[in-house]
Amino acid sequence: MRTPKPCVLPKRPTTRADLLASGMTQQMIRTALGAGRLHRVRRGVFIDAALWPPEPREQHLLRAVAERELFPEGVLSHQSAAAAWQLPHPGFTAWHDLPVSITLPRGSRSRTGAVIHHVGTLPPSQVTVDAEGRRLTSLARTAVDVAAGRALPEALVVFDAAARLLCAAMVVGPRRSDYANHRLIAAAREAFEQAALTRPPAGLRPVIALADPCRESAPESLSAGHFHLAGLPRPECQARLNTAVGTLYPDFYWSEQQLIGECDGAVKYTDPSGYVREKEREQVLRDLGYRMVRWQAKEIMLAPAAVIERVSRAFG
Repeated sequence: MRTPKPCVLPKRPTTRADLLASGMTQQMIRTALGAGRLHRVRRGVFIDAALWPPEPREQHLLRAVAERELFPEGVLSHQSAAAAWQLPHPGFTAWHDLPVSITLPRGSRSRTGAVIHHVGTLPPSQVTVDAEGRRLTSLARTAVDVAAGRALPEALVVFDAAARLLCAAMVVGPRRSDYANHRLIAAAREAFEQAALTRPPAGLRPVIALADPCRESAPESLSAGHFHLAGLPRPECQARLNTAVGTLYPDFYWSEQQLIGECDGAVKYTDPSGYVREKEREQVLRDLGYRMVRWQAKEIMLAPAAVIERVSRAFG
């Protein structure tokens, strides 16, 4: 009696040709698919169904890796690289909700649709391999790619977050003060400038000059971008203010006007006592003579003009 050949399912995205070369047959592939033990990542590429992740971001990245199985010269780029680096999206979506994107060498065929193939030359310094072994564009190049063509406030969301990651990578155990280190900030901006030089036309120099790793959230970055466009004085972000209850770090601080700006989001109040602590903090600052102006994260995203008017009144 013939012993059945064991069916070893692939632990990473694998092409049909590689499955056949490993000993699987077409019938074994069909049977495993029908039984739900094999998952089709994209046409012609499969993985053990038990390893298909539930998280949309991880699914997107596996589809990107699967695309490289068919186009091994490709590099994860644009929204796929942004998803891998976990950069924030400046809108109401997420990078992993967009089509998979890879960049292929010049001479390849570009394509759009469920998968986007960009065509261009990537300098070796702008290609890296992440901790999961994915070949992708560098953090600086990724930021330039996804920021290009966006309005200044939206592009600033990307550059601020990328600058924060770059600064953290330059030190061991980053502290709050490291994000305000002028040498680290200059190095991050220089990385963006170099990446933009090889991706014309980018037109990102004015945004890069404003990139600030001190800003801790996308709404803060959007706010800073809209303040700049409105011609408001440039605030200091996460300035160190010493008080009787400890050191406080407001989102925005205009020292000349003794004005503090706070961009409130739900994340600040995930702890039920968070709202109370925030009000106590505000009262401490008011007692010290600081004036306050507040706005919601959703306001700067949906009605930035209303926020600008409120902040302008506070200056008056």
